[in-house]
Amino acid sequence: MMRKTSVILLSAATGAALTLLVTQPRAVFFGSSARAATADTYRQLNLFGDVFERVRSDYVEKPDDSKLVESAISGMLSGLDPHSSYMDAKSFRDMQVQTRGEFGGLGIEVTMEDGLIKVVSPIDDTPASKAGILANDIITMLDDEQVQGLTLNQAVEKMRGPVNTKIKLKIIRKGVDNAIEVTLVRDNIRVRSVRAHVEADDIGYIRITTFNEQTTEGLKKEIANLQNQIGDKLKGFVIDLRNNPGGLLEEAVTVSDAFLERGEIVSTRGRNAEETQRRSAHPGDLTKGKPVIVLINGGSASASEIVAGALQDHKRATLVGTRSFGKGSVQTIIPLGSGNDVEVLQDVPEELKSRTDTRGEASLRGHLKSDGDEKTGSQSYVPPDAKDDKALKVADDLLHGIKSSSTTPPPAGTDKASADKSTGSKAAN
Repeated sequence: MMRKTSVILLSAATGAALTLLVTQPRAVFFGSSARAATADTYRQLNLFGDVFERVRSDYVEKPDDSKLVESAISGMLSGLDPHSSYMDAKSFRDMQVQTRGEFGGLGIEVTMEDGLIKVVSPIDDTPASKAGILANDIITMLDDEQVQGLTLNQAVEKMRGPVNTKIKLKIIRKGVDNAIEVTLVRDNIRVRSVRAHVEADDIGYIRITTFNEQTTEGLKKEIANLQNQIGDKLKGFVIDLRNNPGGLLEEAVTVSDAFLERGEIVSTRGRNAEETQRRSAHPGDLTKGKPVIVLINGGSASASEIVAGALQDHKRATLVGTRSFGKGSVQTIIPLGSGNDVEVLQDVPEELKSRTDTRGEASLRGHLKSDGDEKTGSQSYVPPDAKDDKALKVADDLLHGIKSSSTTPPPAGTDKASADKSTGSKAAN
C-alpha cells in the first residue's frame, strides 16, 4: 500500500508559524522567473498584512490578535487537504492523551445526556470502579461545581489531572433517593484499545477500537489469553476493526507484523524521493498460521486500512464487511515556535542555599563571548530522594501527557482522524 504524507503543524506559543518563516528558509531562488515568483509571494504576504491591520482597526468588535493569526494559519493548512491542520498547545495535549492511551484520571467512560454527564462504564481496576461507580450513573457536580453548562470535553478535562490528586463527585443513581457524594484520587489510567473474548467455543474474537501506544502490547496479551483458553480446538481469529478511525502508524505496522512472517506492510512517500519509507514484516506469526478474518466498514480508516490492506495483500486474511473510509495519508507533526524549555526550580534546604548555584561559563574571566544576551548562574541542586525531585516529576508528567511542552517528543505518524472522532459523543477520563 502506498501512502501520501500530509502535515500537522504544532505550536506551543502564539505566532509560532511566523518563527518558522524566519528561521527555516526552505529554498534559494535563482534566475528571473524565480525572483518574479518570490516577488509575487511577498506581494501576497503584504496583502495579508493589510487585511490583518484593517480587521484589527475597523472590525465592529476588537478582535484577539493571536486568534486572528491562528485562524489564518488554520485556513491556509485546511486548504491543502482534509487532514493537514494547525494545533495549539491544548490540541496537542489532547492528542497526546489519545495516542498514548495513558493519562492521570479516574477511569470512567462518559457521554453527555441532557446537559449532564452520564457514565457509560467504569474501567476495570481504576479509582472509579474501586469506588463503586456504575454504568448509567449521572454526574451532576465536580468539586462543588455544577456540570450542567459544561461541554463534554470541559467536564472530562476537569476529571483528568495529576496522579494522586483528589476530586469530589456528586452522583445521581436510579433507584437511590439521595445524591451520592464520593471523593476519588486520580491514578494513572490506561485506555484498553484491545478487547477479546471466545466466540462459539473455538474462535478468538479481538476488537481493536483505536491504534494508540498500548495497542500492540494489548493485542499480544489477548492472543496469548485466547490461545490458552481455547487450546488445540482454536479454529482461527476474527479481528474487528469496524468504526476504528485510526491512530499511530507505528502501531498499525506492529499489529500487522503480529500476523505476518514476511513482506512489505506499508510504504509512505512525500514530495522528495528521500522521504520514501517502506516498512516490512519480521518473522514470527503470533497466531501460528491460524486463519484470520478482518471485519471492516465505512468507519474503518487510516491505520485500520493499513492493517486490513497488508493482511489482504499477503493473502493472510479475508476481509468481511463493507468498503472502508479510504484515507490515504499519514500526518507528520512538526513542532514550531518557542516554548522549548521548561524551567524547574528545586526546593533547596535552607542550609544549602548558599552553595547550590553554579556560576556558569559567562562568569569566567576571558570566556569566549557569544552573540546576544549572555546569562550566567543557575541552580545545580538535585534532591537525594527521588520523591522530592521536582524536575523528575515534571519529566514524568510530560511523558504521561499530564503536562505539555513543545519539546515533548510527538508521536510519529499520527493520524488526526482518531483525535477528531474520539472526542465526539463519548470520552474516557
